[in-house]
Amino acid sequence: MKTHIPKKHEGIFTSYAESDVVIFGVPYDGTASYRPGTRFGPSAIRQEIDGIETYSPYLDRDLSDYKICDLGDMPMHFGSTEKALDKVRHEVRNILNDSKKTVVIGGEHLVSLPLIEAYIEKYPNLHVIQFDAHADLRDEFVNEKLSHATVMRRVFEKLEGDLWQFGIRSGTRDEFAFADKNTKINRFNLGGIKEATYKIGSAPVYVTLDIDVLDPSIMPATGTPEAGGITFVELMEGIKALSGLNIVGADIMELSPHYDQSGVSTSVACKTLRELLLVLSQEEV
Repeated sequence: MKTHIPKKHEGIFTSYAESDVVIFGVPYDGTASYRPGTRFGPSAIRQEIDGIETYSPYLDRDLSDYKICDLGDMPMHFGSTEKALDKVRHEVRNILNDSKKTVVIGGEHLVSLPLIEAYIEKYPNLHVIQFDAHADLRDEFVNEKLSHATVMRRVFEKLEGDLWQFGIRSGTRDEFAFADKNTKINRFNLGGIKEATYKIGSAPVYVTLDIDVLDPSIMPATGTPEAGGITFVELMEGIKALSGLNIVGADIMELSPHYDQSGVSTSVACKTLRELLLVLSQEEV
């Protein structure tokens, strides 16, 4: 993939060789079960991100202070889920081998699985923090082990560290029972996130953010909207609470831009991406 630089941010983004953090998109929605369209999320964010300031008043940081490279979108194969995931895993391994961090734009949430698997190879004691409306802890969905509805179950099976789940408000009875026994779940909101940061300490952390953690009144452009979500301000406070952690990678998933013709949802996703980049890059100032 070649370096992609948004017009307004030509002075902000740098080359791959010079970068500390690498962005790339994974336009894949091959297991979407309700409303497809997340494959268009990465390109929509790139079209709108020039309208977002590089400075964050929430974190008092600016993207111009960091070395970030945008590699654009991976060309994806939709005929085989396994081959698509293998391709993503291979790409992240190469970037991690170059001692860089990644922030990945999805795409459906299953894309997080190969990303996190590659990170676990480098950081065996990895913790994962999940912002999401859905538990995503089913063992199978329509007789498939690999699905956006099973992704965090597959992640849990790989982890030695903990899976911290925030904002969860949808799932089967079995998923919630599994979470109560096995994960660090916080239902409905982001309460307990500061306590989580104390317990995680200096261990490496991967943050996966499904945009549907936000209430659909704020984020209608997603494949499976769920009423009762958090506000944008609550999300900003939650991301800010992660500032002291050793965050080694992150992703933002499940934007389906064509379900919101106003473009507001995409703008919200762009701003959320900025905050993730800044909280990930904080050590580089």
